[in-house]
Amino acid sequence: MLGQGGSVTSIRDFDRDEIVNVLAVAGKMEAGDHYGLLQGKVLAIMFLEPSTRTRLSFASAMMKLGGQVLDFGDVEHSSFKKGESLSDAIRIVAGYCDVIALRHPWEGAARLAAQIAGRPVINAGDGANQHPTQTFLDLYTIQKVCGRIDGLTVGFVGDLKYGRTVHSLATALSRFDCRQVFVSPPSLSVPQGLLKELEEAGVEHEQSEDLRGLLSSLDILYCTRIQQERFADSMEYERVKGAYRIGPRLLAECGVKDGLRIMHPLPRLDELSPALDETPFAVYFEQARNGVPVRQAILAMVLGKV
Repeated sequence: MLGQGGSVTSIRDFDRDEIVNVLAVAGKMEAGDHYGLLQGKVLAIMFLEPSTRTRLSFASAMMKLGGQVLDFGDVEHSSFKKGESLSDAIRIVAGYCDVIALRHPWEGAARLAAQIAGRPVINAGDGANQHPTQTFLDLYTIQKVCGRIDGLTVGFVGDLKYGRTVHSLATALSRFDCRQVFVSPPSLSVPQGLLKELEEAGVEHEQSEDLRGLLSSLDILYCTRIQQERFADSMEYERVKGAYRIGPRLLAECGVKDGLRIMHPLPRLDELSPALDETPFAVYFEQARNGVPVRQAILAMVLGKV
């Protein structure tokens, strides 16, 4: 069970009951004012990749609980430019704070940091691997807008190969009674290791390139952008960008459920039309706002205040 001194490096470390508990604490955080709960505590935000929502919502969460934020800043102006190792940097930063939120381009970086920091490390995204706090806010959003998680059909569309938010959420949903649908170009399909994981868990799932043929069956459509920064080959990116474009016309033509809700971890490019923003389908801005109470919950739990 997540508690004092524990790190959050992968959603795979959490069973169903532990996930449900985090969501319950997040609900309490959203429902009330808990300023002062983390007074005297310091969060170090150590992001070695660009971020807007995750960085700011971690900072907001900590400040709303009365804690302080120490921001590592731009990697270009850090000692990494002088060749400092991640291990040394973590040991140094750990001496200045009570908890670290780490974003790093290397898969497994958060796990390494957690082993050497001597204090809680929260994975804010490690390469194409995991993004567990995003997963908790995604689950929290699904529960809020649908009233439940069990019994839903959740569709993922876009970059399913490099999309760490997809990998984390698909794993978490395997703890619940959900059907999962994966829609992507063949070159961006779900990693085989994740599919094997779902099969072993007995999860009903389907893969397709055809979004039109599946839209009407979905309760949640989780849309992702094609991530240019993950491609080693620019020509490969050019071949798949714009593969799926979702807007009001497509939804009308496909006869989607009135209750369909569209999520997106953001930022978006052209895969999701702004014309959807003011429709009942769109919950992605609410999804982003939910990052604050969810991260409040996680910070309070790892620091032993809940």
